[in-house]
Amino acid sequence: RTVIVDNREAYANAERFPEADATLAVEYEEAFTQLNVNPACYLIIVTRGHRDDMRVLRWAVQQDVRYIGMIGSKRKTIEVVKSLLADGVPLESLSGIHAPMGIDIDAGMPEEIAVAVVAEMIYKRHNPAASWHPLSKSIFAAGVPKILESKTNEISLPAASSAS
Repeated sequence: RTVIVDNREAYANAERFPEADATLAVEYEEAFTQLNVNPACYLIIVTRGHRDDMRVLRWAVQQDVRYIGMIGSKRKTIEVVKSLLADGVPLESLSGIHAPMGIDIDAGMPEEIAVAVVAEMIYKRHNPAASWHPLSKSIFAAGVPKILESKTNEISLPAASSAS
């Protein structure tokens, strides 16, 4: 099932996304109560800014899902993670997010970025026990970024590994 959520009706509607199973033009917190997520779900976060990313990511990391991806630069991702850590969201909850999402294929065009993201999702589908694709762009793929170490009390995370 594909569900599009945006708090702006101009963006979340059937005309823009005719192949979506549903579109919800409501505040994110209202949408969360309407989404039936499960361990086979993939959550993709593409909002219009850091504040909305934090709202959605705070909810997403509390869900038992296969994949959480968030678009954005490494700098933006680190700022969002720092804010959530400061708000008390545990590092363990954040350490599995694919952000920036996608595998590194030198994508530049929107269509190429989409391919990189879908490739990462396919990898996760076929390798659910694997921590990270070797080409993952996520800030957590190689462990806790040094810039976050002071916020994490020296917690170490598993580095990238390939599926056996």
